Formats: sequence, structure tokens, C-alpha cells
Amino acid sequence: MKLKKLLAVGLGVVMAAAVLGGCGQGAPAGTTPSNGEGTVGAEASTSEKPLVIQIGYENNPGEPLDVAVNEWAKLISEKSNGTIEMQVFPSSQLGSKNDIIDQMLAGDSVITLADGAFYADRGVPDFGIVFGPYLFDSWEECWALTESDWWSDQSGQLEAKGLKLLTANWIYGDRHTLSTKPIRTVDDLKGKKIRVPNNTIQIKGFEVLGATPTPMPLGDVYTALQQGTIDGLENPLPVLYNGKFHEVAKYLTLDAHVKNFTTWICGTTFFDTLTPEQQQLLVETGNEAGLYNNDLQQKAEQETLEKFKAEGVEVIEVDSSSFKEKSLPFYELPDFTSLWSEGLFETVQAAKEVK
Repeated sequence: MKLKKLLAVGLGVVMAAAVLGGCGQGAPAGTTPSNGEGTVGAEASTSEKPLVIQIGYENNPGEPLDVAVNEWAKLISEKSNGTIEMQVFPSSQLGSKNDIIDQMLAGDSVITLADGAFYADRGVPDFGIVFGPYLFDSWEECWALTESDWWSDQSGQLEAKGLKLLTANWIYGDRHTLSTKPIRTVDDLKGKKIRVPNNTIQIKGFEVLGATPTPMPLGDVYTALQQGTIDGLENPLPVLYNGKFHEVAKYLTLDAHVKNFTTWICGTTFFDTLTPEQQQLLVETGNEAGLYNNDLQQKAEQETLEKFKAEGVEVIEVDSSSFKEKSLPFYELPDFTSLWSEGLFETVQAAKEVK
């Protein structure tokens, strides 16, 4: 009898320990404990489910940006020892940009890309200036701006609107103009109907150059070029080529009117649920993947230029100084100065100076 009692007591102790071990002592669901040495989840149980983050964007599989996003997913999986999983959704599989932003603001663990013109529409008007025409002369100026106090202040304002800017060192590409008639000087833009995205900054940017900006969905552009509804469009070279617009527009003007770098964001609500180690990993791997993206983008741009030439497109190099000079009134338009901080153009000019 004594032996049975001892066995019963011992079994009870084991069961109690097992119950206590499973009750609220670990990290909350969906998070990963730190080992205190800056490596996320190095001692995590193999049975613990990874933190899942979904990343969605409009670009199609195989494009440089898509390849770089998959590299980001690989990096964060490796550096978190598998405790963070980034699920990749190209081709608008998670919905439009606004759909994804709504998910962010609801607290979902999603990421998407956006830019200054978009942030201006989301309540941080000064951010819109980074999409102004001929603001930057080099990519180095872009990166100097993103590392400035001005940029940090704008990012803080964006966080107050519920959006956390994770990484800002991703090249999307110089935006050039493809047209049905040659554009060799800035005066050749006069009266030309150029398709632009439907936002005020890009519309006004082409107006000051003398063109007639015509907003329309990118999917309608090919037919519009064929029918003469528009005379051209603008975008980075890979977008222009992949859309096959050069089949009906044979003049490519390398005007580089916008140095288009892009940024990745998530919701502040979600970001604040992460441990400091997870936050650091998300940002650091995003920046690392950005450098990988930039190498891909620059190689793709040169390769695409050669494809254009091989397929009968006349590539026109221009003196951008006359274009830049004509763009300057953009920064004095009441459409923007009524919303921007006083002296914003001068502030940004100083902030983007390469040290």
C-alpha cells in the first residue's frame, strides 16, 4: 500500500509540473522569445509556430523587385532560425495597395510598398516632395535624404498615422518617357498627351514641363497609344518594356524626370507587438534585401535598354539641365505650397546634400 501511495504522489507531481509548464509562462501567441543575446528564437522549441508575415505588391513574379522580396523572405527566415516566416504575394494577390493598408490599420501582420506621393495622400503632405520632378541628381542624394533628420521626422509623422516605415533603400528605377513621336528637347513635350498615374504630384510634374498629362490605368495604355488617344507614357524601363508599349511607341527619351526609390511599410499596431529583436531583424534584413534589389535593378535597366534597341526603338539621350530648369516652378505651385511646410524645397535641398 505504501508503495502504491508513493507512486500515486509521484505521478501527481509529474502531471502538475506538466500543467504548470504549459500555462502562460512562454511568449504570447504569434511572438518569439529572445535568448537575450540579440538572436531571435535561437532556443525556441521546434514545436513553436513561427511568426507569419505576409508581404503583398503589384509587381509580377520574376521582376527584379519580386526576386529581391523573395531574398528578403529567405534572409529573415535564416537569421531568425526559422522563427519568422515571410509569405510572398506578388501580382496584387492580397488586393490593391489601399486594401493592404486597410489590413495594416486593422492590426494585421502585412507589409506592402509605397512612396512619398502616396504618403502625402495619407496625411503627411511634405513627404510628397520626394516624387517631384528632377529633385535628385543622383541615387546618392536619395540615400542622403533618407538618412537625414528631415526624413526621420517625416517617418515619425507617418507612424502617428498608423504606418511604420521599415526600409527605404530600394531602387524602383529612373522614370523615362516612351512616345509615338520623338522628344529630343523639353520643348518637344509641349502639348504631348502623356499618360501618368492618377496623383496630383505626377500630373503637375508634367504640366510644368509643357505636356498634357493624361491619367489612366496602365492596362488601358497600349490601346490608347494605338488609337492616338495619348502620345506616350512614363515609367521605369522594365515596366515600359514588360508592357510591350514599344510595339506601338518607338521613341524612348532618357529624361529620368524622377529618381523613383520605394519604401516598405507595415502597421504600427503590428510592429509594436514584436520583440525588439524581431523589429531589428525585420528592418536589417529589409535593408540588406534592398541592396540586393538595387544590384538587380541596375543590371536589368541596362539589359532592358539593349532589348529596346534590338527591337527597333530609337533611344534618345537628352541634356536634362533644360528639363530641370523648366521643372522648377513645380516647387512654387499653390497646389503644394499651401500644404507644405514653409521653405520645404530649401529644407530638402540641404537635407539631400551628400556629405
